[in-house]
Amino acid sequence: MKIIQAIILGLIQGLTEFLPVSSSGHLILSKKVFGFDTESFGLTFDIALHLATLVAVFIVLRKDIGAILKKPFQKLTFFLIIATIPAALVGIFFDDYVESMASSGGFLGIAFLFTAIILIFAERRKKNGSKKNLDNMNMFDSFAIGASQAVAIMPGISRSGSTFSMGTYVGLKKDAALRFSFLLSIPVILGSVVLGVKDIVETSQAVNWGCLIAGMLSAGISGYISVKFMLDFFRKRKLYIFAIYLIILGVFVLLDQLVFHRFFDTFLVWTY
Repeated sequence: MKIIQAIILGLIQGLTEFLPVSSSGHLILSKKVFGFDTESFGLTFDIALHLATLVAVFIVLRKDIGAILKKPFQKLTFFLIIATIPAALVGIFFDDYVESMASSGGFLGIAFLFTAIILIFAERRKKNGSKKNLDNMNMFDSFAIGASQAVAIMPGISRSGSTFSMGTYVGLKKDAALRFSFLLSIPVILGSVVLGVKDIVETSQAVNWGCLIAGMLSAGISGYISVKFMLDFFRKRKLYIFAIYLIILGVFVLLDQLVFHRFFDTFLVWTY
């Protein structure tokens, strides 16, 4: 049974890490609604899932990453560093607060609705025309995208949705905004993996290798499919379908938080 849960959690992590719907929000939701005991898998399992999704990004964007490695001292590298700083600062100074929000799920309904709103604004922004490629973006563009990523540290707010939306808002073409968003995920995921490994060494947790391997394969394959899907999807279709999905999900969570209390016993910071 645990291996099945590991595979499902890997699927959730891999798919929702790159779809604009929030992987952290969906993992919290699965824990609350389906009773998945995510903590029983341990920190090693969580880090392994992130590592698998990181490999997926490397495979899909290998040409972009190769171009950066061949010529590391270029504007794009500088912009990625600038965009990483806000999220890194939030992660360092507000890590405990984010952890408490994740455990309670009190902000989840509002966070889903917030993500839906920024996706709608991004879609409306595209109608006005986005003209910039990665070659002619500027430092303000990268910092604005990085700031949106910092906000997305809150569970339920999509990192990819926030960064892609801000990218289109500052005038990037949708393909450029999406590629920058995915490239920006690399230092964030890598940073979480490095910090997680440090914690694992300090705590010396036991590892369930069967669950870990099953989860990694599930997360890696679904993450690869998700990235490929998104790169193709945004060339042809609109973001409204994800916004509608998140509105339905957000309303469901809010109704339970405020009225039914079947899955959630906390709304914002108030516990029932």
